[in-house]
Parts: sequence; structure tokens; C-alpha cells
Amino acid sequence: MRPFIARLARQTGQSGWVANTANGLSIAIEGNADLQQQFLYRLNNDAPRLAVIASQTISQQSLAHFSDFKIKASVVDGKQSAFVLPDLAICPDCVSDISNPASRFYRYPFTSCSHCGPRYSIMLSQPYDRERTTMADFKCCTDCEHDYRAVDNRRFHAQTIACPNCGPALQLLDNAGNTLAENDVLLAAADYFRAGKILAVKGIGGFQLLVDATNQEAIERLRIRKHRPQKPFALMVADLAAAQALCFINDLEQQALSSYAAPIVLLKRRNGTPLADAVPPESDLLGVMLAYSPLHHLLLHDVGAPVVATSGNRHNEPICIDNDQALEQLAGIADYFLMHNRPILRPLDDSIVRLIGDNITVLRRARGYVPTPITLQSALPDMLAVGGQLKNTVAVSHGKQILLSQHLGDLDSAATQQQFDASIADLHGFYQIKPIKIMHDLHSDYASSHSAERLAHSVNPPLKTAAVQHHYAHILSCMAEHNLEPPLLGIAWDGSGLGSDNTLWGGEFLRLHANGFQRYAHFRPFALPGGYKAIQEPRRAALGMLYEILADQAFDRNGLGFSEPELQLLRSALSKHINCPRTTSVGRLFDAVASLLGLCQINHYEGQAAMVLENCTTNSIASDAFYDFKITETEPLVIDWQLMLEQLLDDIQHLSAPIIADKFHNTLAEIILAVAKRAGEKSIVLSGGCFQNALLVEKILSRLKTAGFTVVCHEKIPPNDGGLALGQLYATKYIG
Repeated sequence: MRPFIARLARQTGQSGWVANTANGLSIAIEGNADLQQQFLYRLNNDAPRLAVIASQTISQQSLAHFSDFKIKASVVDGKQSAFVLPDLAICPDCVSDISNPASRFYRYPFTSCSHCGPRYSIMLSQPYDRERTTMADFKCCTDCEHDYRAVDNRRFHAQTIACPNCGPALQLLDNAGNTLAENDVLLAAADYFRAGKILAVKGIGGFQLLVDATNQEAIERLRIRKHRPQKPFALMVADLAAAQALCFINDLEQQALSSYAAPIVLLKRRNGTPLADAVPPESDLLGVMLAYSPLHHLLLHDVGAPVVATSGNRHNEPICIDNDQALEQLAGIADYFLMHNRPILRPLDDSIVRLIGDNITVLRRARGYVPTPITLQSALPDMLAVGGQLKNTVAVSHGKQILLSQHLGDLDSAATQQQFDASIADLHGFYQIKPIKIMHDLHSDYASSHSAERLAHSVNPPLKTAAVQHHYAHILSCMAEHNLEPPLLGIAWDGSGLGSDNTLWGGEFLRLHANGFQRYAHFRPFALPGGYKAIQEPRRAALGMLYEILADQAFDRNGLGFSEPELQLLRSALSKHINCPRTTSVGRLFDAVASLLGLCQINHYEGQAAMVLENCTTNSIASDAFYDFKITETEPLVIDWQLMLEQLLDDIQHLSAPIIADKFHNTLAEIILAVAKRAGEKSIVLSGGCFQNALLVEKILSRLKTAGFTVVCHEKIPPNDGGLALGQLYATKYIG
């Protein structure tokens, strides 16, 4: 923004200065009054594509008789700004530079300008200047210093400017830490790729594990080493044309792929591609991202094929960001390491998005999107929210802004919990926030809830804490994203969350009002034999539903793969109610149907059964056949799925799985329409992990909009548990 303003001042004949401050930009201009109006108009209408002017204050001052226009040194006192740029994908001009043999940036993997390059991942503190980034140790050479000072150069005041003479350098090592190539490191790395080797590559937000996506044996080896037998891998390709050769891509998906955020975009795959079968087992979707850094561009050009690009971490742990850490933790996975000497300050996974309905929806929010704030209509006091157990993020409120951390992962491992603590400390320090209250999930056994109490009592006097019901937080996160206010009907469908009655909810219709919420409707509960184990084994959810309507006769239908001893134990547990919590979860309903159709009996990763069931459908929105269901008359309404299950079991005898899967999706959409009509609220909000299912959401939107309802879904914030922290903070508007 500062280089743009300096050029604009020169073009409109203004003298004065511009300076970065902790609260934003300060500008002083002196010159012709008419040209000053032109300056202000262009400031607001011609700013760089990533610039957002959130507020603007203009005042008149006494003349200072400036002789020219300057970019002054940044002012570092005052409260920290909530507006910090995320890391930006390489721009087309820099791609041209690294491809041009006449450029001094030719094949330089750390090329950037004022329009692209790392930002948040390398910032030590605000405001954004080189000396407060991890580029501080790389002193500009004469050529880079000249470009930095040249007003008409696009690297004018580019804080990350560097070239082979003065910037970071690459290094290629084996998994014992021995340095290998001394000359063209990238060409040597490409040779290892073509030989089927696994490389750990240090990117923008951390290490990635890369392997040739056409090499079946190499990908299978990566799956074994990473303990990831079936979960699909993401792909990185050189450019849009390479992505189009693999997938069907519409305009919105193309915009997402080519955006400065450069996320992984879930796309419909084409048949007959050269990809190995091990890339996306059981799925018609491919997660694809374009090369987003100069290092990736050069590597993909040299390899000449798409590559698998997955997070550089051990199973269920955060991605590695430090060279020594990567050599220690990834030595058993990667054969070789392509690393550099520019430090990364905070781990940022690749973000994931999907076209759902008519909007691109973020499913994992990290590199390219964080730390862009969510702006509210009214300010909140400084507070901290610690999110849930799975797909954890944390958040702080800062005036009218809420700052949501990057995706941190599941808090099941000690390493992730350490990163959780580090991220909270980072948010507090980076934005200079001292929270007066900590919000957490109602489930007291979540690691995040334990941490809330620990953090609250780490200061004297202890901070206040407040619990927010899981599904209420889901709805509130979508409301905060879109600045919505009650009354409205919130529909929260997910795997499970602790309800206000101390049971497991997950198929909820909540009527939101100014002082909280009322549970308006929910699904008929059923048992989950084995508790947590039922989340890992969809067949247990199926057995729980069968037992609910058939009692002991459920055990006569053993097409679920249980051994006879297992069935005896399950029969005893269900009859005696031992470790068989009851749930209203739609997520577990998806599991049960996937199991009954023989599609998935064991989940090898979270949500596998639901993904396989969506993938199994005919993918036709036009198909409208559905199963019967009943809804009770008194509140909270209970949606009885027994008729649906009985009819589905009959269909299994003579209909194909795709047709049954279609009818199941249609039934869920019809249930939402029926409950919405009874509730009488015209505004409806959808949130929760089940609404990552694009086909389900499209069927729901079609019915509700035709019936005259206004429906709001997530876009910038994940509908899954990655949005809970935002909802927990927004809850303070209504429940104190």
C-alpha cells in the first residue's frame, strides 16, 4: 500500500509522507486542492487488489511545506493493528522473472515483490517491515537496494526483496543430514523425484512431503511411512492448464485456484489421467493446488509431472517448520530434504476449499487466509476462545475484529497441545492482547476446556471462563461471519458435541433469540455401542440403529463383519447399557447408512464413511425420491427415522447403492424443509461438519429457497469444528 500511495502522490502532484503505524497507515499530503480530491478518489478506488480500507479519517493541518513525498520509517508505538496480510502466492510477474535467463532472479526460489511472497509466516511483530521479519538477517545487495528505492519498480519498498547474491539459499540433504548437491540443487532434487524418492520440502508455512503423483509404488511407500492407508492426498501442479488436464473446473473453482491464497481446491476428477490409483482411493474428488511459491514453480517445472503434496508431519502432529526438527521427525518418512535458511515463525498448513452451492467454502483455514480478521458490527472486549477438540483453532477478539488462528489440528497428541499453547501465546503477543475472559466448549473433558481453566488460573486474579454449547457455537460462527442477529433457525449437524442435557447431540435445530437458544427439534437418539469406538467403526452405529428398532433381532442381520464373539459382547453391552451412549448425531447416521450399504465398515480417517456415501450417489440434484419419516407434535420435536431405515433396508434387496444414497440425501433435505416450515423462521443458518457435503447442501438449498426461506451458509470460516472458537466469542453478545 505504501508504494502505491507514494506513486499516487507523485502522479497527483502531492508532497508529504506515508508511514506504517501499529494502527494502520498515516498519510500527509500538500498540494493543489482539486488534485487532492483526485488523490482521495484513487486512494479508495484504485488501491492494490489485496487492500481493504476499513476506515478512513481526514483532517486539515497547518502547512508544513514538504519538499517531496517520502515513505517514512514505521511508527512502532501504540496498539497493534488487527489487519495483517496473509502469505501471498507468487505473482505472474515474478513467475516471468524466475523463467527469464536474462533476469538476475532467474531460477531463484525466493523471488518476490511488493505484490507477493511470505508475510504472516515470517513476521516477528508489527508493523510489517523487513527488520521485524525473518528476512532481517539478509542484508540487501546493491542491486536489491536500488530496486527497493526505485519508485517505479514493483519491488519498491518490497520488504522480502532478495536475489541469489543476498537472499536465502537452498540446500539438499539426505535423511542422515548429509549435504548432497552443491550446484543446481533443484535439478538434483527433480532427479530424486523421477527416481520415486520422497522429498521433504520446506515451503512457505512449513515442510511438505512431496512424491511423484504418477508413481504408484512411491505413493504406497509414503502411505506406509506416514501411517495414512486410505485418506486422499492433495496434489500440486505447475499451472492451471495442468489442473484442467486432471479435473473439471468451473469459473469459481478456477478463481479459487488462481487466487493469492492458492488453497487446495476439491475438484471433480477426469477419467484417464496419468495419476496413480493410490492418490485418491475411493473418491471422485481430487484436492489440487497450483504451485504457489517460486520454489514450487521451479520444482514442478523440473519434475514435469504433478506431485503429491501432503503436510510434513508425523501422524496427528503439527507440521514441521524448523530444519533440525524436520530432520529429526521426518527422517523415517522422507528420503531427502530440500530446505532453506529463511526461518518460518508459525506453522501454516495449506488451506482447503470446496465449491458448495454457489460459493467457495473454506474447509481448512490456514496459509493464504490467516490472519485476515472477521469484522463485527460492534466491538467486543478482549477475550480468548479455545475452540473444540478436533480441527482446533483458537481466536481472540480485538475491538470489532475477531482473529482466528490457523488450523491447529486434533488435540489428541502432546505435540499438538504444545502448538495450541504456542499459538495462544503468539496471538496475545503479536496483537498485544490481554484477555479478560476465556470461552470454551461445554465438554469439560476436551483438552481445550482443560487448557481454558489452566490458562485462567495462570494469572492473579484468575480470569473468568464461560462454556458455550457446541452446536450453539457452530451456528454463532456462521452468524459472526455474516454479521447476522437473531431471531433465526440454526441447523447444526455434525459427528457429536455435548448437549445441554449432558447427552451427545449432533442433529440439532436451534431457535436462536436475543438471550441464547431453544432446542426446537432433534433426531431420535440411538445407541453407539463402544462409545468412541463407534466413531471409528461405522458398523457400530449401524448396529445401534438396528437395535433401536429391532432389539435382539438386530443381531440376526450380521452383514457388518462382526465375529461371533464380538456380537456376543455387543449384545451384552446394548442390553445392559454399558458404554453405549445415545446420540442424535446426523454424522453417525451417515456412518450407519454407509455401513448398511457395505461401503465402509471401518473409518481409516475422520469422516471417511460420510465422504464415501456422498461419492457413491448418482450426483443428481434432479433425483427427488425420498424415504418416509415422522415428526412428533410437541417441542422439542423429535424426527423419527424408523420408517426411513425400514424402507432403506427393503431397498437394499433390489436397488443399487447409488440410488439408495440419493434417496437418503433427499430424505435429509426433506426433513429440514418440514422442520423449517413448522418453526416459522424465515432466516435459516446451516453449520456443522455434515454441511461440508456439497450434494446435501445443494439439495437443501434448492428446497428451502423454493419455499421462500433465506438460507445462510459458511464461506470464509469452516462449517466444521474449525469455526467453533469464532462462535464461542460471538456468544458473549447474547449470553454474557
